[in-house]
Amino acid sequence: MSHEVTLSRRVAAPPEAVWEVLTDLGQAARRLSQVTDLHVMTDGPYAVGTRWRETRRMMGSSDTQEMVVVENDPLRRTVLEAVDASTTYRTVFLLESLDASAATLVTVTFGAEVTDPSRLQRLALKVMGPLGLKLTEKSLRTELDDIATAAEQLHRG
Repeated sequence: MSHEVTLSRRVAAPPEAVWEVLTDLGQAARRLSQVTDLHVMTDGPYAVGTRWRETRRMMGSSDTQEMVVVENDPLRRTVLEAVDASTTYRTVFLLESLDASAATLVTVTFGAEVTDPSRLQRLALKVMGPLGLKLTEKSLRTELDDIATAAEQLHRG
């Protein structure tokens, strides 16, 4: 059983600036308003296998997840996963250069998949699913706005 939300936003900065915002984990808590703490657990540059523990403020409370990069195509696409009990959360960022304007189209897809959901989980997803999707969409819009602001500031210098 899964749910998915996809949103896009034009950013007035080239893919290099957007990529830096997405992959500079040391600056995430400063650049992304929903991230309150981030601790990188692996050494080396951002790549497949990079892990971090991230705390986000969502819906009036905080939640901490361990994130891992599962796919990475620099300047184009990165895929993150977090697992919590029987739920796998997957976030895909896709960057498309808009050459004529030195801008980037950033598309984010967030999905949650519950493996072998119990009857109670199925009922909760059916009843609360639409509200959860709306809240997720709002959170993703905020994330895209924060990414755009930070990338545009980097681009301007």
